[in-house]
Amino acid sequence: MELQRLKIIIQGAVQGVGFRPFIYRLATELNLKGWVNNSASGVFIEVEGNRDTLETFLTRIPLEKPPRSQIQTLEKTWLNPVNYTTFEIRHSSSGKKTAIVLPDLSTCSDCLQEIFDPNNRRYYYPFTNCTNCGPRYTIIDSLPYDRLHTTMQGFMMCKLCQEEYENPLNRRFHAQPNACPSCGPKLELWNKKGEILAIENEALRETVNYLRNGEILAIKGLGGFHLMVDAKNPKAVHELRQRKRRPHKPFALIYSSLELIKSHGEVSPLEETLLTSPEAPIVLLKRRENTNNLCQEIAPNNPYLGILLPYTPLHHLLLQEFGSPLVATSGNISDEPICIHQQEALQRLGNIADLFLVHNRPIIRPVDDSIVRVMGGREMMIRRARGYAPFPITIQNVQAKSNILAVGGHLKNTVAILKNNQVFISQHIGDLSTSEALKAFHQVMESLKGLYDFEPDIIASDAHPDYLSSQFAATQNLPLIKVQHHYAHVLACVAENNLNFPVLGVAWDGTGYGDDGTIWGGEFLLVTAEGYERVAHFRPFKLPGGNHAVKEPKRIALGLLFEIFSSFDELQLPFLETFSTKELTLIKQMLSRNVNAPKTSSVGRLFDGVSAILGTFQNISFEGQGAMGLEYAIADFQTDQFYPYEIIGNKYPLIIDWKLMIKAILDDINNQIYSSKIAAKFHNTLIEMIINIAQKIQEPQVVLTGGCFQNKYLTERAILRLKQEKFSPFWHQKVPPNDGGIALGQILAGILQNK
Repeated sequence: MELQRLKIIIQGAVQGVGFRPFIYRLATELNLKGWVNNSASGVFIEVEGNRDTLETFLTRIPLEKPPRSQIQTLEKTWLNPVNYTTFEIRHSSSGKKTAIVLPDLSTCSDCLQEIFDPNNRRYYYPFTNCTNCGPRYTIIDSLPYDRLHTTMQGFMMCKLCQEEYENPLNRRFHAQPNACPSCGPKLELWNKKGEILAIENEALRETVNYLRNGEILAIKGLGGFHLMVDAKNPKAVHELRQRKRRPHKPFALIYSSLELIKSHGEVSPLEETLLTSPEAPIVLLKRRENTNNLCQEIAPNNPYLGILLPYTPLHHLLLQEFGSPLVATSGNISDEPICIHQQEALQRLGNIADLFLVHNRPIIRPVDDSIVRVMGGREMMIRRARGYAPFPITIQNVQAKSNILAVGGHLKNTVAILKNNQVFISQHIGDLSTSEALKAFHQVMESLKGLYDFEPDIIASDAHPDYLSSQFAATQNLPLIKVQHHYAHVLACVAENNLNFPVLGVAWDGTGYGDDGTIWGGEFLLVTAEGYERVAHFRPFKLPGGNHAVKEPKRIALGLLFEIFSSFDELQLPFLETFSTKELTLIKQMLSRNVNAPKTSSVGRLFDGVSAILGTFQNISFEGQGAMGLEYAIADFQTDQFYPYEIIGNKYPLIIDWKLMIKAILDDINNQIYSSKIAAKFHNTLIEMIINIAQKIQEPQVVLTGGCFQNKYLTERAILRLKQEKFSPFWHQKVPPNDGGIALGQILAGILQNK
């Protein structure tokens, strides 16, 4: 039968996942000749045989590909034969960098079995990995994904590891971080001076002993350091809170097994899938009542626990030895990026950690743990980092003509690049309010650009002139697109759901710079391919003290009351007693004279104000704390009741007036109605406002976005009510509804402006 040659180019997530050995095995099974290699743009294959066999080969590739791989494009060309005599795996080639860098993957079951097998040469080795698991994004310097381009280049493989690495039938064939105790990275336990106290297995055992004694350990993992303490030791947890200056924000917990997690948290089938997935994120789980043996300071006044399973061999060994849950919080001072270098950790964490468990495999870029929450029957990303970044989002409904760099917002910052209709979103960077965070912002951006040889034609930023990310964008001597904050939120949800325009965007959050120079945050935007119209918003009110009010929700409550009554002197509310007479006089002057009292339409701030009026939180120590308290106040209370409100105007933008709602809440407080009922009715009222505006606008597609929609009660009930009223609701899944998704929206805005 006539010999033919088939050339195949496969693009997607096809490097570092065992794709070439899969092709090798498939080709040799079918007795085909030729070669396969990695290039900077994907996997190249040339294969010869008869036409029928080549067609079979082509059909089986997408059906039998490695589980962690993703094929985005497969191009085939039929050519004249050149009479190959064998099938071989050739060395990688360079070229245009379009291959997808895979995120870091949690330890696979095969590697896990090896590290707990006393007869295996990798027994108790904390850096065991193969092509199905282990570090990727945190160690790769450039494409193609070869050992030479990773932080493993300094570790020469021993004879046995080299044999595995070169054997196409071995699962460690071209596993770039391949190593063993003889030739790979090693553990060391340090004191605060950087002096070595123990090495290798002894370092691990000593770490466990110190944890049992209540010490705080800084432990270098995959994408940076964790701070860890015994979750059952109240004194240790309290000390960690004090030293880290994190009084209330919940700590994450790491458990050795799913069975142990189920004893403390309610785990649905989807939550179980997420916990045990290769991405291994922190999953927010409803806590069971019998968690008294856990320290209450882990998640104060919070019905949820953020829980994850071990995702590296080091974590598995540590948890196996320790035997009970550990607090595993980011190795940083609050609002700063996670530490990745040993010396940096000694300096920045020296006042927090008692000891340091480190290793000598360098980390190229900081990557925090991802956080997800099941919302509306599917996962919702709260923080997108390890396991997910920098996997791209593909823009499908419009064709991009330019390379665009988006620099995100100020809080929960991420950056993104657009290349060939694919948006590569960075891992979570954090709030750009410290010099360390700003430094990380520049490093992550340059790292992402370098990985893909990316040079932007256009730069997109938030419209807020005072954001450091916006100020950076303005200095880059590139065409600049300033994107209104809430418009970017809506576009991010449009992009990840592949929606066609128009949509009605419901964008609710704490702060966003409005087109009129005021603070927006309770927005209804009718979005088309040409732009957006602000069709409705919440009645604005003043924030006495500006940013000071954000940290003190009781000030926001005064702003709400002043908007309604022009005073608060006659009101008898418990929270007013927390102010001194001098404070009340000063705040009243601010409000009446419009001094340092900016206006806002923010639903996030409305949540804060109502939370303070109810006495849930007067002051907060982290963003969203007041809103979370109000959500959790509902507990299991169920009602369909809602408060009165008004929609004012007959032309856009309509004004949603919350005055009647606040007055009714005050009546309920005076009548000593339970706070759970008040909180539920407040949420229900907001949802009915969405329904009312949607009915007036009559756009079937309704997008729910912004940080307020991290609230499970609000989001799930809004989805239910919209469906009941025959609307099609859309919400976030792959990117966060909070400002972590802003960069994606900025990219889509850039595409739409450059069609």
